[in-house]
Amino acid sequence: MKRTHAHSTRLIVYSIGLLTVMACTPKSPAIKMKGSDTEVNLAVTLAEKYTIMDPDFSIAISGGGSGLGITSLLNGQADIANSSRPLSQEEVAQFKQKNIPLRSIVFAEDATAFIVHDALPLEEIDIETLGKILSGEIKNWSEIADVQLPINIYGRQSSSGTHSFIKKKLKIEFSNAAKEMTGNAQIIEGVKADRSGIGYVGAGYVAHDPSAGQHVKILKIKQHKQEPAQSPIDPEAINARRYYFQRPLYQYVLEKSWDKVKPFIDFEKSAAGRSLIEEHGYYIIDNDEI
Repeated sequence: MKRTHAHSTRLIVYSIGLLTVMACTPKSPAIKMKGSDTEVNLAVTLAEKYTIMDPDFSIAISGGGSGLGITSLLNGQADIANSSRPLSQEEVAQFKQKNIPLRSIVFAEDATAFIVHDALPLEEIDIETLGKILSGEIKNWSEIADVQLPINIYGRQSSSGTHSFIKKKLKIEFSNAAKEMTGNAQIIEGVKADRSGIGYVGAGYVAHDPSAGQHVKILKIKQHKQEPAQSPIDPEAINARRYYFQRPLYQYVLEKSWDKVKPFIDFEKSAAGRSLIEEHGYYIIDNDEI
């Protein structure tokens, strides 16, 4: 990575999904955070704000998916894994086998948004129909909307926590024709350029960045056809847990890294941190360590 020098007490580099915030002092212990693309923008903002309070703070943040973050913990390549899903039984067994103790934290509630091009004549969808679309059973929008267009699916790789979350909630296997994208930004850009596209992204990602929502719209979701549709960016629906695709966001921390990570975790839980979480379109829950 190309380094630049500034007259401030910190250096920020952001390139290809990696952010480094570090003090201009050799004594700060660098923290490595990897994982969920759903959480990466929020993590970047929290780190930038915390560095203003603690100029000795040093952290490198990258996305790549929940599975990558968890694997990085197993391989000793990260201190914190951001994850939009709980650990699988296999992963729990791997950590026990390697005798790697973890601390698990739930720090926010997220909702997954389903987006389509804003020219598509569709405003809401029920989960049964959505499952048929994502599995490839429904292949043309003409089956549910007044438009003759083949459906193009923009999704994530199997290592993504969001991919696993949607698959389990809908009880489906994704269509082999689904395009596998590396993150929220790629999915949004794909749908923006494709009138026949549908994709899924973190609702907070769309809500926080107005430019991300240009030329796309968020579908309201019905759990049952006879029920009212719910929006992932409606705080009332989320707080009442009426939105079908909402979930907790996790951070897994190596026990051996806890002392250097704890001040940052405490900041996330502070009034300032909670405010930033809400500004990014996520929701606060009062769970502590799990």
